[in-house]
Amino acid sequence: MAEAAAKTVWKISQGHLECPLCCCLFKDPKMLDCLHSFCLKCLEEMTSKRWPEAEKLTCPVFRREMQFPDGGLQSLASSFFLSSLVDEVKQQQEVLGEASAPTATCDCGEGKEATWRCLDCSDNLCQECRKAHGRFKSTKDHQIISLGDWQESKISPAEHSKPITRMCTIHTDHPLCFYCDTCNTLICSMCATLDHRSAEHNLQKIDDTIRSFRSEVDNILLKFEKCRQHFKSTDKSIELARKRLQKKLAQARSDIDAKAEAEITKIRNKAKLLTDKVDEIGQQRDSEYEKALMHNRDQMEHADQTIAAVNDLMSQADDFELVELKPKVMHNLEFQKELKCEPVNHGPAFIGVRCQDVVSDADLGEVCVTEKWQLKEEFGKEGTGDGEFQGVRDVACFTNGDIVVTDVNLKRLSLFSSTGRYKTSVDKGDLKHQLEAPFGVAMTLDDLLFVTDKKKVKVFDTELHFVREFTPLADDVDGLSESNLTAIAVDSQRVAVADRGRKVISVHNLDGSLIASISNNMVSNYLAISNFGCGLVFTNFEGQSLLCVNFKGKEMFSVKTLMNGEAAKATGVLCDDDETIYVAVHSGKRGDSEVQRYDSNGTFVATVAKGLYNPLEITFTPAGDVVVAVRHSVKIFERM
Repeated sequence: MAEAAAKTVWKISQGHLECPLCCCLFKDPKMLDCLHSFCLKCLEEMTSKRWPEAEKLTCPVFRREMQFPDGGLQSLASSFFLSSLVDEVKQQQEVLGEASAPTATCDCGEGKEATWRCLDCSDNLCQECRKAHGRFKSTKDHQIISLGDWQESKISPAEHSKPITRMCTIHTDHPLCFYCDTCNTLICSMCATLDHRSAEHNLQKIDDTIRSFRSEVDNILLKFEKCRQHFKSTDKSIELARKRLQKKLAQARSDIDAKAEAEITKIRNKAKLLTDKVDEIGQQRDSEYEKALMHNRDQMEHADQTIAAVNDLMSQADDFELVELKPKVMHNLEFQKELKCEPVNHGPAFIGVRCQDVVSDADLGEVCVTEKWQLKEEFGKEGTGDGEFQGVRDVACFTNGDIVVTDVNLKRLSLFSSTGRYKTSVDKGDLKHQLEAPFGVAMTLDDLLFVTDKKKVKVFDTELHFVREFTPLADDVDGLSESNLTAIAVDSQRVAVADRGRKVISVHNLDGSLIASISNNMVSNYLAISNFGCGLVFTNFEGQSLLCVNFKGKEMFSVKTLMNGEAAKATGVLCDDDETIYVAVHSGKRGDSEVQRYDSNGTFVATVAKGLYNPLEITFTPAGDVVVAVRHSVKIFERM
C-alpha cells in the first residue's frame, strides 16, 4: 500500500515539482511576482545570458515583465512549500528503495567528497559547501547532519515533513510570530518592539493573518468560479450562435440555389413560349412559300406536258392531219395566256427576336444580415360571427397549412385556411364534438389536434371531429386545488399539459398515459417543448420571466423578461429547431409589445418584431412563417 501510494504521489507531483527551465526537481526554488517558481541557479543562468544588464525580469512562462529585485535574485521569495514537497517525494523514493543510494560526492558538481547532508535542501555537501551554507542568510538556518548519520537515520518521512520553525533574518534567535500589514513582512517579537512599534504599523498574529488571507483568497476564488461559469455559459451561447449561423448560411445558400433554379425554370419556360411563337410564325410563312412553289411547279408541269404533245404531233403527223388538227393544236397552245406565276414575297423570309433582360440590372435578391419579420397575412376582426373573435388565445397549424384558433370568450374552436378563409368552428355545448371551453391547442406531426378543455385534454382530427380524450390528473381531493388546464405542447413522442390551478406540468405519452408530473409555482398559461433537448420552456406573466425545466423538474434557467431595460410581462413561447426560443413580451401598453429571441441557455439575443398589439400564443406554419394570436385577430409573419 505504501509503495502504491508513493508511486501515485510521484506520478501526480512530478510535473508540479520540476523547474520549467531545467526540467529537474526544484533546487532552492524562487518565486516571481507572477507566482511561477524556478530554481535559483536556473534564474541566474538565464539572466546572465539573456539580460545581463536588464532592469526588468521576464517570466519564462507568462512572458510577463516585472521589476528586477533590488537585492538580486537571492532576495526573491523562496518557495518553501515546493522545497518541502520535493523533499517529501525524495524521501518516499528513498524509503521504498526507488532512489539510488546517496552519492559520496558533493552536489555542487565539482566531484568533491561529500561529508554532510542538508535536510532542508536534500543536498549532499562537501566541507566548503557546508561553510557556504552557513554564510548565506537563506540557508544558514538549515538543518545539516553528517552524511553517515543521515544514511543510518530511521527518521520517517512524516517527521521530515513536519513544519519547520522560521526564524527572523535580523534577530536570528527569535522565531517569526507577527505579520506587519503595513510593511507586508514577517517579523519577530524583537522587530515588533524595536522597528514596528509606531501606530502606523498594523501588526497581526501570523495565524490571524493566514486565516484572513485564506478567507480573502477563498472569496476571490469564489467570485472567479462564478466568473468561470459565466464564461462557460457564454462559450456555450457563442457555440450555439455559431451553429445557428452555419445552419442559416446553409439555408441561405439553398434558398439562393432554389431561387436561381426557379428563375432559370422561368427563363426556360419563357424561352419555350418565345420559341413556340417563332416556330408557329415560321411554319405559317413556310407553308405560304410552299403553296406558291407548288402552284408554279404545277403550272410548268401542265405546260411541259402540252408542249411535249404538240411537238410529238408536229413531228409525226402528215400535212393533211396537221391541217385537220390545227384548231385543236392552236387551242391547246392558248394555255400560255392562262399561265400565272406566283411572285416572290421576300418580306416573310425574315424573322428574329429582341430579347429583354430577365433580371435587368437588379440583383437576384438581397442579403438579410438581421432577422426580421414582416406581416404577410392577417384575418379576423372583433365580433361574434363566423371568422370573428372576442378573445383569441391560442393557435396551431395542420400540415396542410390550415390554422386552428381558440377563442376563450366565445368558447369556440375555429378552423381557417392558410390564407385566413373561414372553414368551420365548434362552439361550447356542441355535443357531437364534445367541447366545452377550449383554451390551449397543439398539433402533432400526423395532424392530431390536442386541446385543453377545462379538466380534460381532447383530441380532434383535421376536420375538428372528436377522436378521444384523457384526464391529466386525478379528480379533486381534499387538500388539492381545483384543476385548471391551460397551455399544451407536443413533440413527436410526448404531450405536456400546464395545470395553472395546481401549479403542475404533466407529461404524457401521445395516448394520454402519464410519464411524469412536475410541480412548479411559476406554471401559467404558456408552454413549449424544446426540440433541442433543454426540456420544458414556459413563461410566467405576472412573474415577468422565462423559465426552463428538464423532464425531471430540475430548473435549467430562469430569466427576467425586459423591454428597454425595464421588466416586461411574457406570454407566448415558441421553440425553433435551431436552438432558438421566441417569446412574446408586453410593456403594459397595448400596441407596444414585441417578440424577442433567446438562446437555449435563456440568454437574450435580439428583438425580431416590434409594435405588436397584445400578442398571446405563437406557432409556426409548415412553411416556417410565424402565426401570432392577437386578441381580435390572427397575424401571419414571414421571416426575412
